[in-house]
Amino acid sequence: MRKINTLQKISVVSIQLVKEKSLAYGSKQINCPGDAAIIAGEFLAGADREHFVVLCLDTKSNINALNTVSVGTLNSSLVHPREVFKAAILANSNSIILCHNHPSGDPTPSREDLDVTKRLVEAGNILGIEVIDHVVIGDNGKYVSLKERGMMVASDQERG
Repeated sequence: MRKINTLQKISVVSIQLVKEKSLAYGSKQINCPGDAAIIAGEFLAGADREHFVVLCLDTKSNINALNTVSVGTLNSSLVHPREVFKAAILANSNSIILCHNHPSGDPTPSREDLDVTKRLVEAGNILGIEVIDHVVIGDNGKYVSLKERGMMVASDQERG
């Protein structure tokens, strides 16, 4: 029998979602990529660096949380599935919409944007939280919806 000489402390934790503030907007329901682009565009207006945010949606496509996942540099941000889905899980979300801005004003998706989207779609499939779209925000109301452009391909779809 093993004898315990010293007691080790184990952290006992609880996890909760903390509401920081509210944003006023006409409707919380997302019916099309343009709705997500308007909300994310207003939230990210004037940002001088790339911000990656997640719109967390309930089963009726109403936004139940908006979370800033990452604030990056002028042309990149570090995004990991762990941080992307943390708020979605805590908010009991059914699905999410990924959004980020391009401070250059040009919403054309980069290769990195496509790669991170693919990775997050795969992670969402595992977790049971669908990634509905990834919207890239530019200047003057311009945006690109990867879903509208047929760029939301998960590896199961690629295999055919």
